[in-house]
Amino acid sequence: MEAFSDGVFSIAATLLVLDIALRPPGGPLEQLRNAWPAYLGYVVSFLTIGAAWLAHSAMTDRLTGADTLLLRINLVLLLVIAFLPFPTKLVADALHNINGERVFVTVYGLTLLTIRLLGFALDAYARHENLYERGLGDDELRADRRDLWPTVAAYVTAIIIGLALPALAVALYFALAVFLVLPWRDLRLVFRRG
Repeated sequence: MEAFSDGVFSIAATLLVLDIALRPPGGPLEQLRNAWPAYLGYVVSFLTIGAAWLAHSAMTDRLTGADTLLLRINLVLLLVIAFLPFPTKLVADALHNINGERVFVTVYGLTLLTIRLLGFALDAYARHENLYERGLGDDELRADRRDLWPTVAAYVTAIIIGLALPALAVALYFALAVFLVLPWRDLRLVFRRG
C-alpha cells in the first residue's frame, strides 16, 4: 500500500511541471513573466500533494495492517491525487483567459477539498477498525483530527469566494497549502525552547 501510494504521489507531483509552458508572443523574459499562473498552480498543487503525502506517510507508519476497505479508500484518494494535474492546468489557463475562470477555480477547489476529506476518511477508518499501533503518535493523530474541521471550513470558504473572486480563492488555496505543509507543532517547540 505504501509503496504504490508513494509512486502515485510522486508521479502526480511530477506531472504538474509538464503543464508549465511558455506561450508566444513576446521575448523570452516576457514569456517567462506571463507564465506566472502556471507557476502559481504548480506550487499550490505541489504543496497540496506534499501535504497529503506527509499525512499519508504519517498514517501508514502507524498502521499495523490493512484490510480491503482501507485499500479501496486509499485507492479513491490516489484517484483524486492523480487527477489534480488536470484542474491545475485548467486554473493556470483560466487565469490568462477570464472565460470559465469561476468554473475551473471551483473544480480545482472541490478537488483540493476532496483530497483532504479522503485523507480524513482513510484515517477515520483506520482508527475505527483499530488498524493503528497503540500509543505511537496518539497525540499527533488527535491534533491532526482537531485541525481537520477548520481546514475543511477554510476550503469551503475559499470555494464560495471563488464563485465571485476566483483569483482570491487561488490565493487562499496557496495559503492553505503552505499551512498544511509547515510543521507548526515542531516550530512551536523550537520557539518555546529558544
